[in-house]
Amino acid sequence: MPWCEGCSRFMNPNTLNADGTCPECGRTVEKSEAATTFAERDKAPWHFKLILAITVIYLTWRVIQLITWVVS
Repeated sequence: MPWCEGCSRFMNPNTLNADGTCPECGRTVEKSEAATTFAERDKAPWHFKLILAITVIYLTWRVIQLITWVVS
């Protein structure tokens, strides 16, 4: 997300001028490293993947228990 130093605010890429300047102050707008979109970030964190894997294992076990309960 672009950040304008002159206006001290984030700008929407669609509102910038064609040459990449701020429409209000006319300064060149730089892309902030702190305000990257999720698509530009690294992969999902390891603990999210761990929780997802544990959830899948747990739900699989519960489905197996349900099937054995229905069959018995």
